[in-house]
Amino acid sequence: MSTIVRIGGKGEGVADDGRRAALAAPGDMLNDDGTLTPGLHRQTPPCRHFPTCGGCQLQHLDEDAYAAFVSDRVAGALAGQGLTATIRPAQISPPRSRRRATLHADGKGGKVRLGFTEAKSHAIVDITECHILAPDLFALVAPVRGLLQKLRLKGRADVHLTLADQGPDILVTGVKADGLSAHDAIVDFATAHRVARFAIDDGMGPETRWEPDAVTITLGGVAVPLPPAAFLQATPEGEASLVAAVREAIGDAPTTADLFAGLGTFALALPGRVYAAEGARDALFALKAAANRAQRLVFAEHRDLYRRPLTVAELDRFAAVVIDPPRAGAREQAEALATKASGVIAYVSCNPSSFARDAKMLCEGGWRLDWVVPVGQFRWSTHVELAARFVK
Repeated sequence: MSTIVRIGGKGEGVADDGRRAALAAPGDMLNDDGTLTPGLHRQTPPCRHFPTCGGCQLQHLDEDAYAAFVSDRVAGALAGQGLTATIRPAQISPPRSRRRATLHADGKGGKVRLGFTEAKSHAIVDITECHILAPDLFALVAPVRGLLQKLRLKGRADVHLTLADQGPDILVTGVKADGLSAHDAIVDFATAHRVARFAIDDGMGPETRWEPDAVTITLGGVAVPLPPAAFLQATPEGEASLVAAVREAIGDAPTTADLFAGLGTFALALPGRVYAAEGARDALFALKAAANRAQRLVFAEHRDLYRRPLTVAELDRFAAVVIDPPRAGAREQAEALATKASGVIAYVSCNPSSFARDAKMLCEGGWRLDWVVPVGQFRWSTHVELAARFVK
């Protein structure tokens, strides 16, 4: 018999003798036959679909154990690169707070199923409850299922849900909706459920079928045009935690470079003059239009930072740098940042492992990792985000 002491990166319990067990919680006893005796940090999962549904992996952990897992993921990634830092308390988004999610659908046997897929499988869990989606989004699940039935969905489709300023924004990919009956079904659905926008992508790009008012998302107090299925921080609470950490990290910097700027989550919340680089044209144009309309001191440039990272000479023009790369991190950009002469860096990451790799390059270049804020906005999942401050 051994004791589960922590949760591994894939959500499995790790015992003090090195054994691993699925669906274990810290404090559980792992018996010799592989069964578990529940401990103090195990809770009853709130959702009937757990653990089959792949939307959550850790509903069996209580609040303390889940927060500890989020922090441990960051500490473990840093330790793997030989780094240490002050790790602040994890910022955890509450249940039913996700404002952005992608559900999967299929129409096998004349019946439409809609939900998340099972873990390590393409099988769809036809959800009838969800404890992570914002209520306004979950309220659309059954109606969207009915709409796809009317559209005679035969294969697989993805349903991208986002809560915009005007209400739910829906993009359905992998489905054709041709003809008058399909048009009428979409309009009736959008009207009945006060949908802000409904778009279809059959492989040729999003085609808006319903948008009575221009759809926006407010970032930094500015209404930004929202492209269909655009990247957005998963919860308002998660966004607020990351923005607060970034603002604290750079202080009153008069000039800042915001790299991988997206729609402007950070650029529009920063003081002074901001240079914003982004490779996705739709996001860049949305940020540029919003900044110009609000008369913010933001210069937005279309730039692929993987192919053309900022040079050291360019970086040295800025007192601060904010960087928020995709999951792969930003190895090429980090190499240039490592030799930047001075200033401060706020690094936001959705992957502790790639962050730790880049952080090691920065530290070897003379930067000091001051602190890290772990953020768990994908509640009950193994997906962990963070914000960190480097000074030189």
